[in-house]
Amino acid sequence: MARDRASRPEAKPLRLFVAVDVPEGVRDRVQDAVGPWRERLSRARWVPKQNQHVTLKFLGSTWPRLVGWVTETVEAVARRSEPFETRVTGLGAFPSARRARVLWAGLDDPAGGLASLAADLEGALAKEFEPEKRAFTAHLTVARFDPPVPFDGEEIAAADVVSEPFPVDRLVLYRSHLRRPAPVYEPIGDFPLGSPGD
Repeated sequence: MARDRASRPEAKPLRLFVAVDVPEGVRDRVQDAVGPWRERLSRARWVPKQNQHVTLKFLGSTWPRLVGWVTETVEAVARRSEPFETRVTGLGAFPSARRARVLWAGLDDPAGGLASLAADLEGALAKEFEPEKRAFTAHLTVARFDPPVPFDGEEIAAADVVSEPFPVDRLVLYRSHLRRPAPVYEPIGDFPLGSPGD
């Protein structure tokens, strides 16, 4: 019986995450700024422009029975959070420029709006999902490197990626479909920030 259940598609877990979308013009600006590196680092795994977003909470494998609860929980977090603005301010690398495994574009968060959303999601979902151990850094992942590559820290700092401010006014619950050469992200829930009528 259990084997029969496991063979049905609905019995398999979904790979989920909660994110903030970024306007296409902002992603274009980031793409232009990293253009010279794309040519030089052809073996890197460059994140397709349409996949660039700010991940607030990665849930990973999620059983179908939990999807309704996750949806309600993310919606509740969105409702009690007010919209705000942010912008892309510069490039960085994890864990360091000298041994970069990830190249990212950082976002301005002076009032802590993004960090607050991430913390609220962590707390609200902690009953079923392991809290993230790493400190939250608001960023768009631009590329991944394996093995790590060395970057010139001054070159990264000089990249002109500063964008116009843009609104953060909704959370999106995404399902990730693992594909080659890159995953496909399917939005399965879209939740405006603030109470209805705000």
